[in-house]
Amino acid sequence: MKKIIIATRNRAKAEEIRQILGPGFEIETLLDHPDIALRPETGTTFKMNALAKARYVALKTRIATIADDSGLEVDALGLRPGIFSARFAGPNATDKENVDKLLHELERLTAPARRQARFRCIIAYVEQGKGEVTFEGNLKGAIALEPKGENGFGYDPVFLLPERGKTLAELAAEEKNAISHRAEALKRLKKWLEYGFSEE
Repeated sequence: MKKIIIATRNRAKAEEIRQILGPGFEIETLLDHPDIALRPETGTTFKMNALAKARYVALKTRIATIADDSGLEVDALGLRPGIFSARFAGPNATDKENVDKLLHELERLTAPARRQARFRCIIAYVEQGKGEVTFEGNLKGAIALEPKGENGFGYDPVFLLPERGKTLAELAAEEKNAISHRAEALKRLKKWLEYGFSEE
């Protein structure tokens, strides 16, 4: 069983990754390593941030590391909040504060066509002495007029899937994990892990 550490202290995100990867992996998170303090995200792209986190944790733990950087891109806002999604309303903003700020900035745009958005995710995998790879996933949708649903986290309550007529927060975990941006990137990683660096 391969041991992997997920470079996060976000329990919801870690559980989502566990479910998507499935059995066959011994998974730890930074909750198991309280001595490791992640550095601030200073990269200008999702890829830069994901790789920086994975490299740092892999170096500190000598354990193969998965890190992700993901965020929401809203067309009408010039692809904001983007890499600043987690701190859109400020450095220590809550999910609700970020959602409230987003809805406030879009309040004059009520037509769905003006509220198009996408979630983007970059998954980085770093293994000391072997190398590093990244995988991308995307999920297209729109920003709802108001939050709906109790599941998920982050912007899930306002990320509307028009073809389903539901937000991500209204989906069961299994349903979300089948279609999410993080799921797409992780499924690519999981397939790659069958062979890994041994094939390169």
